[in-house]
Amino acid sequence: MKRYKPTTASRRHMEGYDFSNLSKIKPLKSKTGGFKRSVGRGNTGLITVRHKGGGVKRLYREIDFKQDKKDISGKIFSIEYDPNRTARIARVHYADGDKRYVLAPENLKVGDTVITAERVPLKPGNRAKLRNIPQGTEIYNVEIFPGRPGSLVRSAGSKAVVMSKDAGYVQVQLPSSELRKFSENSMASIGRLSNLEHSSITVGKAGRSRHRGIRPSVRGSAMNPVDHPHGGGEGAQPIGLPYPKTPWGKHALGVKTRKKKKRSGKFIVRRRKK
Repeated sequence: MKRYKPTTASRRHMEGYDFSNLSKIKPLKSKTGGFKRSVGRGNTGLITVRHKGGGVKRLYREIDFKQDKKDISGKIFSIEYDPNRTARIARVHYADGDKRYVLAPENLKVGDTVITAERVPLKPGNRAKLRNIPQGTEIYNVEIFPGRPGSLVRSAGSKAVVMSKDAGYVQVQLPSSELRKFSENSMASIGRLSNLEHSSITVGKAGRSRHRGIRPSVRGSAMNPVDHPHGGGEGAQPIGLPYPKTPWGKHALGVKTRKKKKRSGKFIVRRRKK
């Protein structure tokens, strides 16, 4: 983590990333390209998610979440920054000449070797089926269903833990504390994702949030009654309601949003703790 000299009031508490351990090379051109961000608007062009827009242009890095090159070892050529995600990425050069980007776990270094196979050594970056990963092992980039790209546990510093195995399923504790069953044939990578300090970064000023594409959020109590259920009143007034509401009058807190009849609900052994 990098701290700055207090040359201005906002700079005094600002914190940034330490890039000294990253490789000083340009991104791989064949896996890099432009993309159009939705910035909070749906297919009709109307705002579906507020407080998004603007931000610095980014180049997209194509990440191999599936890692389906079985039994072919790859050498870590570089550890790089990716502006589109919180974790670092690793450029892998495989023995057959292919080059790909993968998520970089903690303690993965340039020159290390990674492999995807049925059984692998318990080293950061290796990928195997859940049935062959011992209990208590930290994992990331987990497949929900076998054969699909990994879609869970992909953000900076996150990890899941293999808890138990039974009747073709493996129980995994996710970062949210939810205990969930996965097929024993689902693949997962070994280790914990890089950039643990991400959650403790202090943004420092409003402009830095704008660079990230985050627009200002206005409190409902600061609005007029026509604009928000919390609005109105002389001076600082309480919301005058038994519970907080969204701008559209719905419950804002403590409402379960998951569908009760969702098919994948049968795989949840224990719901996450609040």
